[in-house]
Amino acid sequence: MGPSPKAMAAVKQALDHQHLYPDPSHYELLQTLSKEWGFPTKQLAIGNGSDELIDLLCRIYCEHHDGVLTSAAAFNAYEVSAPANRAVIHKVPMAEGYRFDLPAVADYFLKHPEKNIRLIFVSNPNNPTGTYATKAEVEAFLQKVGNRDDVMIIFDEAYNEFVRAKDYASAQGYMGQYKNLIVLRTFSKIYGLAGFRLGAMIAPPEVVEVFNRVRKPFNVNDLAQVAANAALQDKEFIERSQQICWKGLDYFYKKLEELGLPYIPSQGNFVMFDTLRDAAKVNEALLRRGIIMRPLLNYGFKTHLRLSVGRDHENEAAMSALADVLKEIAPL
Repeated sequence: MGPSPKAMAAVKQALDHQHLYPDPSHYELLQTLSKEWGFPTKQLAIGNGSDELIDLLCRIYCEHHDGVLTSAAAFNAYEVSAPANRAVIHKVPMAEGYRFDLPAVADYFLKHPEKNIRLIFVSNPNNPTGTYATKAEVEAFLQKVGNRDDVMIIFDEAYNEFVRAKDYASAQGYMGQYKNLIVLRTFSKIYGLAGFRLGAMIAPPEVVEVFNRVRKPFNVNDLAQVAANAALQDKEFIERSQQICWKGLDYFYKKLEELGLPYIPSQGNFVMFDTLRDAAKVNEALLRRGIIMRPLLNYGFKTHLRLSVGRDHENEAAMSALADVLKEIAPL
């Protein structure tokens, strides 16, 4: 899939003025985001990838030994940023089906005031499982912990554009109802701009104001801003990328079923599946064949791998190699 051709054309045109500093206010990009997403610029902020947004939110809201709450097997940036900013990470076990257990998250927060939990991160859809919280679950969760002064709720929606589930709803639809709600987005996935490092935040104006005072003035380089501005407006590319992703996922499902491997239906651009074997050995054998998949031992999954959708020939090569490797490595 890669980046939008229009984004790359805009980057090439911008190369001849790279002796100038990037716009520290991100003016043009914020104007486009405001138009495309329907929020005033005072509710929008730009970061050097979602990682910077996550890290600075921890720095802004957490004092020494304050708590950050999320789920087991959630995006590991939360677990990295919390202790780096002297906070303590708390995790609630996943629900059946490798899903975020939002009722359990809310209950943990409400039952443990002594933990001083200041941030709750909800990855929806979640990486690496590809599972999601439904609209009804999100609404019930926000009714329990929304509009509080002692905690910020952060929905990390990096894979929002890949969702096919009819009962999913972005948390951005609730921004006007809850004063402690933040939504994060990235340009690394559907827009194919991972190498440029750019993320966006939708938040209450007072959150954006503090964030902009804390961040570095030139946190996002000029080429990243130019690329994102053009990519946002390339609707045909976005739709084509979605179709390629969904076609690839359906192909993976079919092949994994033929191989007898359990998988988790995904709302991202990847699928997590069970090799039924030592995943480290499977991964090593795949690497020798030039195929890169993601081991998930750091998330506690010893037999699972995560496979991202690529172009047709890449998807076919990955599944062919996997079929060969499975013949070599005995199931556990």
